Amino acid sequence: MASKHTIATRHAQGIRARFASRFLRSLLRLRRSGNRFGGSQSNDEGIGKRIRTDRIKIAAYAAMARAVGPRRSWSRALLFKLRNRARIHGVSRKRCLVSEKKRVTRNKVVAISREPSRADTLRKLVPGGDSMDTCVLLEETAHYIKCLATQVTVMQSIADRLLL
Repeated sequence: MASKHTIATRHAQGIRARFASRFLRSLLRLRRSGNRFGGSQSNDEGIGKRIRTDRIKIAAYAAMARAVGPRRSWSRALLFKLRNRARIHGVSRKRCLVSEKKRVTRNKVVAISREPSRADTLRKLVPGGDSMDTCVLLEETAHYIKCLATQVTVMQSIADRLLL
């Protein structure tokens, strides 16, 4: 019978392999698309690099969420966000770090601000975290961090091989 550590290690290696293959396919697709996204022919090199960086980042997040699949809340939320990104592209939502309550006292409006708790801050960092209770939030955060670490490892190995 395999131990829990052995099963978790095999699972992590599977996610790593799935992420690497999906991410490399996305990078290849970006490369084939040519200079449509602001390559060296762009008038402003800064804008071209920023657009290219954004597309690579989106490809990395999409590959990570697809490698995990719909089993996790954060991956479902990330896939939903990426699917709807084209529809709401250009519309930026600003989030407040401090929520405000308004209290009316004798014709005066006083804003009472409260500091966000650590769980509230964590909810903003994990995709889909705003609809989770604390226990599920902590489990999803642990898995999300593991997947981000895998993402960094794979991207570092790709960059190291490109530099050789």
